[in-house]
This record gives sequence, structure tokens and C-alpha cells, in this order.
Amino acid sequence: MSFARILRDFAAAAEVGDGASFAALFTEDGVYHDAFYGPFSGRAAIADMLSGLFHRDAEKLKWQMIDPVDNGETGYARWLFSYTSKMARNQGNRVVMEGVGYFKLRDGLIARYEDIARTGEAMVQLGLPPEKLHQVLGRHAADLAARPDAQPHVKG
Repeated sequence: MSFARILRDFAAAAEVGDGASFAALFTEDGVYHDAFYGPFSGRAAIADMLSGLFHRDAEKLKWQMIDPVDNGETGYARWLFSYTSKMARNQGNRVVMEGVGYFKLRDGLIARYEDIARTGEAMVQLGLPPEKLHQVLGRHAADLAARPDAQPHVKG
């Protein structure tokens, strides 16, 4: 499957909460690593993440993929993503996020997807208190510092 088709089907399935179609875009051992919910491994977990978490907590999702590039093994696409919160503490808040999707591809499917997202702006739009912002962004900073590819940067 072409990368353009993957992106189109990925966004369309995410918007309507079609977990089965979304998960079918991934390899059997595929991983979806979400900026807020963390990693999900395997098609069943990925389908449940989309239907059970995304659409539990949000409605009116829109996902636009912009300026995609790929070499057959790795793909990137800048994205704009928006939703209306269904969570009690910020119900009705409209959130617009920007980021980049990193796709590792294998045999025409997604082997790994990872968000590189501007999460701070989203948390402000949700009205989260400063201490919660600090907690979440601190966790993101710790995760980045723990990555093997970041070690030369962490050590200076």
C-alpha cells in the first residue's frame, strides 16, 4: 500500500473511530505510540486504543496529514489534529494540535507510529492547571532523556 493511501486511511479511520480498519493498517506486531496515552502493541491493542480511549475522551475528531515524505521504509507527515473533549474536567473544550507523525513501514503496513506533538499547547487548551502541565511535560522530558539516541545529547 502506498504511503499516501496509508495516511488517507489512517486519518479517516481515526476520525470515525473505526478501530478495526485503523489497526489493519499496522503489521501484526505494530506499535502505535501516542503522545498522551503512550505505546500500544499489536492490532487488538491499537484498535482498542482508538475506539476505547480516543473516542471515549473526544468527539468531532479531524486529522489532516500535510507534506508527507517517505522512502518506502520510513515516512513522515506534518499533521493538524483537532477534537472536542468529552472528559468531565474540560468537556466541550475544542483542542487543535500540531505535530509530525513518524512512520516505520514494513511490507506496505505501519510497523511503528509515533507522535512528535506539541502537547503543551493542547494541555493549555484543555485548561489543565500549571502543576498538571509540569507533571506531564516533565514525564515527556524524562522519556526523551532515557532514549538511547538521545544519550549523546544528554551527556553533552
